[in-house]
Amino acid sequence: MPHDGDFFGLLKERGYSFGADVAPGSSLPEGFRPTEGTTILAVNYDRGVLIAGDRRATAGNAVIHDRADKVLSIDDHSVLAISGSPAIAYEIARVLEHTFQYYRRSQLQELSLEGKLRRVSRLIRENLPMTLQGIGAVIPIFAVYDLSDGPEGKGKIFFYDALGAQFECADFATTGSGSPAIRGALYYQNRWSGRPLASMGLEESVGLVLRLLETAAEYDTATGGTDRRAAIFPTVKTISREGIRDIPAEEIARVYGEQVER
Repeated sequence: MPHDGDFFGLLKERGYSFGADVAPGSSLPEGFRPTEGTTILAVNYDRGVLIAGDRRATAGNAVIHDRADKVLSIDDHSVLAISGSPAIAYEIARVLEHTFQYYRRSQLQELSLEGKLRRVSRLIRENLPMTLQGIGAVIPIFAVYDLSDGPEGKGKIFFYDALGAQFECADFATTGSGSPAIRGALYYQNRWSGRPLASMGLEESVGLVLRLLETAAEYDTATGGTDRRAAIFPTVKTISREGIRDIPAEEIARVYGEQVER
């Protein structure tokens, strides 16, 4: 039968409920270590937004996986970068992707930027019970290219707290356990280096984020660095007026050799 509500309403009608209730007096089993992932960042560059993340997923002090993808395409001009619990974050990304598709197909138009931001906030807020249990916190960065902002459009960066509050960043955002090691470097680069982030070309921006992720990995054991021998490189995507582009590993390896490993 046809459904008149939004995609969230359709999911609940079919018996799907995102998140979980907190059981009274509940706590994690002794010795349980949820899988987590860090570090992510997004920066403006001269054609839009560049988003990057390391590849390591950890559970306590153990490295669970060194090829985790933390930068996820949601639609043609939206990317969600995740820090925290990959299991919950991947579910949020899947629900968002289908939410945007459902709106586009049912309303025959794209969901507005404000609508997208509200839906990200809602999913994070509905995950609060898991966050309070210490098992499923997700702190994402949501980057978009807003085609409706001016004649050429504009790249925009948003980050969220664990309660779903949304903040727009002027030039960059970073989160995850390795972010304190690089936030100051981003501020310095943008304000005093003589090369503001938004003036950088693609290759220069890729080199910058690779150096920053290498710095985060040096000071944070939960952040994975680059391993050329094993062909493990950060995930890097760009969003511009033309859409989303995945930077190939070969290109990342070349820039890493020229600008980082020198």
